[in-house]
Amino acid sequence: MSRRPAHVTTGPYAPPVPRTTRTVTSADGARVYAEIHGPESAPAVVLAHGWTCSTAFWAPVVRELAADHKVVVYDQRGHGRSPAAGPAGHSTHALADDLVAVLEATLEDGERAVLGGHSMGGMTIMAAAERPQLRARAAAALLCSTGSADLPAESRVFPLRSPGGRRRAHRLMLRSRAPLGPISPLTRSALKYATMGPGATTEQVEACARIVHACPSAVRARWGAVLDGLELTGGAGRLELPTAVLAGTADRLTPLVQARRLASVLPDFRGLTELPGRGHMTPVEDPGAVSGRLRALVRDHLRTAGTPPAATAEPPRATRQKKEQQKEGTA
Repeated sequence: MSRRPAHVTTGPYAPPVPRTTRTVTSADGARVYAEIHGPESAPAVVLAHGWTCSTAFWAPVVRELAADHKVVVYDQRGHGRSPAAGPAGHSTHALADDLVAVLEATLEDGERAVLGGHSMGGMTIMAAAERPQLRARAAAALLCSTGSADLPAESRVFPLRSPGGRRRAHRLMLRSRAPLGPISPLTRSALKYATMGPGATTEQVEACARIVHACPSAVRARWGAVLDGLELTGGAGRLELPTAVLAGTADRLTPLVQARRLASVLPDFRGLTELPGRGHMTPVEDPGAVSGRLRALVRDHLRTAGTPPAATAEPPRATRQKKEQQKEGTA
Protein backbone atom coordinates (compact mmCIF):
# COMPACT_ATOMS: atom_id res chain seq x y z
CA MET A 1 0.00 0.00 0.00
CA SER A 2 1.41 3.43 -0.93
CA ARG A 3 2.25 5.85 1.85
CA ARG A 4 0.20 9.03 2.13
CA PRO A 5 2.01 12.24 1.20
CA ALA A 6 3.30 14.29 4.13
CA HIS A 7 0.71 16.97 3.35
CA VAL A 8 -2.59 17.32 1.54
CA THR A 9 -2.16 17.88 -2.18
CA THR A 10 -5.37 19.69 -3.13
CA GLY A 11 -7.44 22.52 -1.71
CA PRO A 12 -6.53 25.62 0.34
CA TYR A 13 -4.34 23.65 2.77
CA ALA A 14 -2.11 22.20 0.06
CA PRO A 15 1.30 23.91 -0.16
CA PRO A 16 1.64 26.23 -3.16
CA VAL A 17 4.59 25.80 -5.51
CA PRO A 18 7.49 28.05 -4.41
CA ARG A 19 9.19 30.49 -6.74
CA THR A 20 12.52 29.06 -5.66
CA THR A 21 14.08 26.88 -2.95
CA ARG A 22 17.32 27.09 -1.01
CA THR A 23 19.44 24.78 1.10
CA VAL A 24 20.76 26.92 3.95
CA THR A 25 23.79 25.94 6.02
CA SER A 26 23.50 26.74 9.72
CA ALA A 27 26.32 27.56 12.13
CA ASP A 28 26.99 23.93 13.07
CA GLY A 29 26.78 22.71 9.47
CA ALA A 30 23.15 21.56 9.68
CA ARG A 31 21.29 21.89 6.39
CA VAL A 32 17.95 23.69 6.42
CA TYR A 33 15.43 23.57 3.57
CA ALA A 34 13.81 26.92 2.68
CA GLU A 35 11.25 28.11 0.13
CA ILE A 36 10.62 31.57 -1.30
CA HIS A 37 7.16 32.51 -2.56
CA GLY A 38 5.81 35.69 -4.12
CA PRO A 39 7.45 38.64 -5.91
CA GLU A 40 11.14 39.19 -5.25
CA SER A 41 10.74 42.95 -4.82
CA ALA A 42 7.73 42.81 -2.48
CA PRO A 43 7.88 43.35 1.32
CA ALA A 44 9.31 40.25 2.99
CA VAL A 45 7.72 37.98 5.58
CA VAL A 46 9.68 35.06 7.09
CA LEU A 47 7.69 32.28 8.81
CA ALA A 48 8.96 29.66 11.28
CA HIS A 49 6.75 26.64 12.01
CA GLY A 50 6.26 24.73 15.24
CA TRP A 51 7.01 21.37 16.80
CA THR A 52 6.23 18.36 14.53
CA CYS A 53 5.18 20.61 11.63
CA SER A 54 6.82 21.73 8.35
CA THR A 55 6.65 24.42 5.67
CA ALA A 56 3.37 22.84 4.56
CA PHE A 57 1.75 24.02 7.81
CA TRP A 58 1.93 27.63 6.58
CA ALA A 59 0.22 26.83 3.24
CA PRO A 60 -3.04 28.80 3.80
CA VAL A 61 -1.13 31.82 5.16
CA VAL A 62 1.33 31.72 2.24
CA ARG A 63 -1.65 31.65 -0.14
CA GLU A 64 -3.07 34.74 1.58
CA LEU A 65 0.19 36.72 1.44
CA ALA A 66 2.18 35.64 -1.62
CA ALA A 67 0.31 37.74 -4.18
CA ASP A 68 1.92 40.92 -2.81
CA HIS A 69 4.58 39.75 -0.35
CA LYS A 70 7.84 37.88 -0.60
CA VAL A 71 7.21 34.96 1.77
CA VAL A 72 10.00 32.76 3.10
CA VAL A 73 9.20 29.50 4.89
CA TYR A 74 11.67 26.92 6.12
CA ASP A 75 11.71 23.48 7.73
CA GLN A 76 13.11 23.42 11.26
CA ARG A 77 15.94 20.88 11.51
CA GLY A 78 14.63 17.31 11.45
CA HIS A 79 11.24 18.42 10.15
CA GLY A 80 9.95 18.29 6.58
CA ARG A 81 12.87 18.32 4.16
CA SER A 82 15.53 19.46 6.64
CA PRO A 83 17.72 16.53 7.75
CA ALA A 84 17.78 15.59 11.41
CA ALA A 85 20.73 16.69 13.51
CA GLY A 86 22.58 14.60 16.09
CA PRO A 87 21.45 14.63 19.73
CA ALA A 88 23.63 17.67 20.46
CA GLY A 89 21.94 19.65 17.69
CA HIS A 90 18.67 20.14 19.56
CA SER A 91 18.52 23.35 21.61
CA THR A 92 17.03 26.81 21.52
CA HIS A 93 20.51 28.02 20.53
CA ALA A 94 20.33 25.79 17.43
CA LEU A 95 16.87 27.13 16.61
CA ALA A 96 18.25 30.69 16.75
CA ASP A 97 21.25 29.71 14.60
CA ASP A 98 18.95 28.28 11.93
CA LEU A 99 16.68 31.32 11.86
CA VAL A 100 19.49 33.85 11.43
CA ALA A 101 21.09 31.62 8.77
CA VAL A 102 17.79 31.58 6.84
CA LEU A 103 17.47 35.37 7.13
CA GLU A 104 20.99 35.89 5.78
CA ALA A 105 20.54 33.39 2.93
CA THR A 106 17.09 34.44 1.69
CA LEU A 107 17.05 38.23 2.15
CA GLU A 108 18.98 40.63 -0.06
CA ASP A 109 21.64 43.02 1.23
CA GLY A 110 19.92 45.55 3.46
CA GLU A 111 16.53 43.81 3.17
CA ARG A 112 14.43 43.46 6.31
CA ALA A 113 11.40 41.30 7.03
CA VAL A 114 8.47 40.85 9.35
CA LEU A 115 8.88 37.55 11.21
CA GLY A 116 6.08 35.17 12.12
CA GLY A 117 6.56 32.22 14.45
CA HIS A 118 4.04 29.57 15.45
CA SER A 119 4.59 27.58 18.67
CA MET A 120 8.23 26.41 18.53
CA GLY A 121 8.70 28.94 15.71
CA GLY A 122 7.73 31.74 18.11
CA MET A 123 10.18 30.31 20.63
CA THR A 124 12.80 30.42 17.87
CA ILE A 125 12.30 34.17 17.50
CA MET A 126 12.57 34.66 21.27
CA ALA A 127 15.74 32.54 21.36
CA ALA A 128 17.31 34.78 18.70
CA ALA A 129 16.33 38.04 20.41
CA GLU A 130 19.88 39.21 21.07
CA ARG A 131 21.41 38.04 17.80
CA PRO A 132 22.81 41.01 15.82
CA GLN A 133 21.55 39.40 12.59
CA LEU A 134 17.99 39.33 13.91
CA ARG A 135 18.13 42.94 15.03
CA ALA A 136 19.48 43.97 11.63
CA ARG A 137 16.99 41.92 9.60
CA ALA A 138 13.73 41.94 11.57
CA ALA A 139 11.38 44.92 11.38
CA ALA A 140 8.64 43.39 13.57
CA ALA A 141 7.37 40.00 14.74
CA LEU A 142 4.16 38.06 15.31
CA LEU A 143 4.21 35.31 17.96
CA CYS A 144 1.39 32.83 17.31
CA SER A 145 0.15 30.23 19.79
CA THR A 146 3.40 30.08 21.69
CA GLY A 147 4.91 30.38 25.14
CA SER A 148 8.18 31.05 26.89
CA ALA A 149 8.33 28.67 29.88
CA ASP A 150 6.52 26.14 32.11
CA LEU A 151 4.83 24.27 29.26
CA PRO A 152 4.34 20.97 31.16
CA ALA A 153 2.81 22.76 34.14
CA GLU A 154 0.46 25.00 32.19
CA SER A 155 -0.62 22.84 29.24
CA ARG A 156 -4.17 21.48 29.42
CA VAL A 157 -4.09 18.44 27.14
CA PHE A 158 -4.39 16.33 30.31
CA PRO A 159 -6.82 18.22 32.58
CA LEU A 160 -5.60 16.66 35.83
CA ARG A 161 -6.35 18.42 39.11
CA SER A 162 -2.94 17.76 40.60
CA PRO A 163 -0.30 20.22 39.27
CA GLY A 164 2.37 17.55 39.77
CA GLY A 165 0.37 14.92 37.92
CA ARG A 166 -0.38 17.33 35.09
CA ARG A 167 3.29 18.24 34.79
CA ARG A 168 4.36 14.59 34.68
CA ALA A 169 1.73 13.67 32.09
CA HIS A 170 2.72 16.50 29.77
CA ARG A 171 6.42 15.70 30.15
CA LEU A 172 5.74 12.13 29.11
CA MET A 173 3.82 13.40 26.08
CA LEU A 174 6.56 15.82 25.04
CA ARG A 175 9.36 13.26 25.37
CA SER A 176 7.48 10.25 23.98
CA ARG A 177 9.11 8.27 21.16
CA ALA A 178 5.99 6.19 20.56
CA PRO A 179 4.99 6.12 16.89
CA LEU A 180 1.78 7.99 16.15
CA GLY A 181 0.72 5.20 13.82
CA PRO A 182 -1.38 5.49 10.68
CA ILE A 183 -3.91 8.27 10.31
CA SER A 184 -7.30 6.96 11.33
CA PRO A 185 -10.59 8.30 12.75
CA LEU A 186 -9.19 7.71 16.25
CA THR A 187 -5.89 9.52 15.66
CA ARG A 188 -7.66 12.40 13.90
CA SER A 189 -9.96 12.76 16.89
CA ALA A 190 -7.02 12.71 19.32
CA LEU A 191 -5.10 15.29 17.29
CA LYS A 192 -8.12 17.58 17.08
CA TYR A 193 -8.69 17.35 20.84
CA ALA A 194 -5.05 18.08 21.71
CA THR A 195 -4.22 20.76 19.16
CA MET A 196 -7.35 22.32 17.62
CA GLY A 197 -10.54 24.08 18.60
CA PRO A 198 -13.95 22.39 18.56
CA GLY A 199 -14.91 24.17 15.33
CA ALA A 200 -11.96 22.90 13.29
CA THR A 201 -13.17 21.44 10.01
CA THR A 202 -12.55 17.95 8.67
CA GLU A 203 -10.24 19.44 6.03
CA GLN A 204 -8.23 21.35 8.63
CA VAL A 205 -7.84 18.29 10.85
CA GLU A 206 -6.72 16.18 7.89
CA ALA A 207 -4.17 18.81 6.82
CA CYS A 208 -2.66 18.93 10.31
CA ALA A 209 -2.75 15.16 10.78
CA ARG A 210 -0.77 14.54 7.57
CA ILE A 211 1.92 16.99 8.66
CA VAL A 212 2.22 15.90 12.30
CA HIS A 213 2.22 12.16 11.53
CA ALA A 214 5.05 12.71 9.02
CA CYS A 215 7.42 13.97 11.74
CA PRO A 216 9.85 11.19 12.76
CA SER A 217 9.24 10.02 16.33
CA ALA A 218 12.90 10.53 17.35
CA VAL A 219 12.82 14.13 16.10
CA ARG A 220 9.53 14.70 17.89
CA ALA A 221 10.98 13.37 21.17
CA ARG A 222 14.25 15.32 20.97
CA TRP A 223 12.53 18.63 20.32
CA GLY A 224 9.89 17.71 22.92
CA ALA A 225 12.67 17.42 25.48
CA VAL A 226 13.79 20.95 24.58
CA LEU A 227 10.23 22.22 25.06
CA ASP A 228 10.00 20.39 28.39
CA GLY A 229 12.88 22.43 29.80
CA LEU A 230 12.07 25.67 27.99
CA GLU A 231 12.96 28.98 29.62
CA LEU A 232 12.77 31.91 27.22
CA THR A 233 10.95 34.56 29.25
CA GLY A 234 14.19 36.49 29.47
CA GLY A 235 14.59 36.22 25.70
CA ALA A 236 11.09 37.59 25.20
CA GLY A 237 12.01 40.48 27.48
CA ARG A 238 14.96 41.31 25.23
CA LEU A 239 13.06 41.10 21.93
CA GLU A 240 13.41 44.79 21.17
CA LEU A 241 11.29 45.09 18.06
CA PRO A 242 7.55 45.72 17.59
CA THR A 243 5.94 42.41 18.52
CA ALA A 244 2.32 41.31 18.42
CA VAL A 245 0.90 38.14 20.00
CA LEU A 246 -1.94 35.96 18.71
CA ALA A 247 -3.57 32.99 20.45
CA GLY A 248 -6.67 30.84 20.39
CA THR A 249 -8.87 30.81 23.46
CA ALA A 250 -9.23 27.00 23.21
CA ASP A 251 -5.48 26.30 22.96
CA ARG A 252 -4.60 23.37 25.22
CA LEU A 253 -0.88 23.18 24.36
CA THR A 254 0.04 26.83 25.00
CA PRO A 255 -2.97 28.28 26.85
CA LEU A 256 -3.79 31.96 27.03
CA VAL A 257 -1.81 32.34 30.25
CA GLN A 258 1.28 31.93 28.08
CA ALA A 259 0.22 34.65 25.63
CA ARG A 260 -0.63 37.02 28.47
CA ARG A 261 2.75 36.43 30.08
CA LEU A 262 4.42 37.37 26.80
CA ALA A 263 2.29 40.51 26.64
CA SER A 264 3.58 41.49 30.09
CA VAL A 265 7.30 41.14 29.27
CA LEU A 266 7.72 42.13 25.61
CA PRO A 267 9.50 45.53 25.53
CA ASP A 268 7.67 46.78 22.41
CA PHE A 269 4.35 44.97 22.70
CA ARG A 270 1.86 45.73 19.91
CA GLY A 271 -1.26 43.95 21.06
CA LEU A 272 -2.73 40.53 21.85
CA THR A 273 -5.26 39.06 19.43
CA GLU A 274 -7.43 36.38 21.06
CA LEU A 275 -9.27 34.15 18.60
CA PRO A 276 -12.46 32.78 20.23
CA GLY A 277 -12.80 29.01 19.99
CA ARG A 278 -9.55 28.47 18.09
CA GLY A 279 -7.01 25.95 19.30
CA HIS A 280 -3.25 25.72 18.96
CA MET A 281 -3.09 25.45 15.16
CA THR A 282 -4.11 29.05 14.47
CA PRO A 283 -2.40 29.44 11.05
CA VAL A 284 -4.55 26.56 9.78
CA GLU A 285 -7.68 27.22 11.86
CA ASP A 286 -7.81 30.95 11.07
CA PRO A 287 -5.29 31.86 8.33
CA GLY A 288 -7.13 35.10 7.61
CA ALA A 289 -6.55 36.38 11.14
CA VAL A 290 -2.87 35.37 11.11
CA SER A 291 -2.17 36.84 7.67
CA GLY A 292 -4.11 39.97 8.64
CA ARG A 293 -1.87 40.61 11.64
CA LEU A 294 1.23 39.99 9.51
CA ARG A 295 -0.06 42.43 6.88
CA ALA A 296 -0.65 45.05 9.56
CA LEU A 297 2.90 44.65 10.87
CA VAL A 298 4.28 44.99 7.33
CA ARG A 299 2.19 48.10 6.79
CA ASP A 300 3.20 49.73 10.06
CA HIS A 301 6.84 48.71 10.40
CA LEU A 302 8.36 47.51 7.16
CA ARG A 303 9.16 50.41 4.86
CA THR A 304 9.98 49.96 1.20
CA ALA A 305 12.26 52.42 -0.57
CA GLY A 306 10.54 55.71 -1.27
CA THR A 307 7.56 55.03 1.00
CA PRO A 308 7.13 57.62 3.76
CA PRO A 309 6.63 56.06 7.21
CA ALA A 310 3.14 56.16 8.69
CA ALA A 311 2.50 57.10 12.29
CA THR A 312 3.07 54.17 14.61
CA ALA A 313 -0.01 52.72 16.23
CA GLU A 314 1.39 53.06 19.75
CA PRO A 315 4.76 53.87 21.29
CA PRO A 316 6.95 51.10 22.73
CA ARG A 317 6.29 50.03 26.31
CA ALA A 318 9.56 51.55 27.55
CA THR A 319 8.70 54.91 25.96
CA ARG A 320 5.22 54.89 27.49
CA GLN A 321 6.64 54.11 30.92
CA LYS A 322 9.20 56.91 30.60
CA LYS A 323 6.47 59.41 29.68
CA GLU A 324 4.36 58.27 32.61
CA GLN A 325 7.33 58.71 34.96
CA GLN A 326 7.95 62.21 33.58
CA LYS A 327 4.30 63.12 34.18
CA GLU A 328 4.49 61.84 37.76
CA GLY A 329 7.65 63.86 38.36
CA THR A 330 5.97 67.13 37.28
CA ALA A 331 2.66 66.50 39.03
